[in-house]
Amino acid sequence: MNFLLAISRLIDALNERVGRTVLWLTLIVVIVSAANAVSRKAFHMSSNAWLELQWYLFGAIFLLASGYTYLRNEHVRVDALAAKFPPRMQVIIEVLGILFFLLPAAGLVFWLSLPYFYESWRLQELSSNTGGLIRWPAKLLIPVGFGLLILSGVSRLIQCIAYLAGKVESPLRVAQLKSAEEELAEEIQRQQEARERAAANGSVEGR
Repeated sequence: MNFLLAISRLIDALNERVGRTVLWLTLIVVIVSAANAVSRKAFHMSSNAWLELQWYLFGAIFLLASGYTYLRNEHVRVDALAAKFPPRMQVIIEVLGILFFLLPAAGLVFWLSLPYFYESWRLQELSSNTGGLIRWPAKLLIPVGFGLLILSGVSRLIQCIAYLAGKVESPLRVAQLKSAEEELAEEIQRQQEARERAAANGSVEGR
């Protein structure tokens, strides 16, 4: 069980890293969307490449953050009935949901999306829109995103079994209280503070 929990922690660390990267994609997509709107309305200029980049980024946020969202217990749950059960029964329901719904459904989409991506990559498929982008990177997001979700499901399954064995706390507790916007703001602040410290150290060394 300790070995499986170590694997679970590695999976969670991967999804955590991906999720924090996707936070920055949220900021980028806002900038791209605003730039597209301003250029179209103010300067009567438009670019299919920039519009498609905006759609690609939306897709990346949705797909790549799926495993991170599940890790954080932020997926929408229809659990009006299950919430009334004792914690142990809720975890048993979670195990059944992972085994019979999440893993089969996500695994099917992952498997079917592989040839879909491969054919696009093999042909170096381009957008049908004039000046559009190449298509295979967007299609690659599907197996990658569902692969991360599958890994997150496996991690949650390990944690649920460990909880039922009395090894860990309930994995169904809410893992984060801060919103994605608050996390992004804190990350920007940390980056700014790091740059200021680096600049201060550089000025001291220059003396």
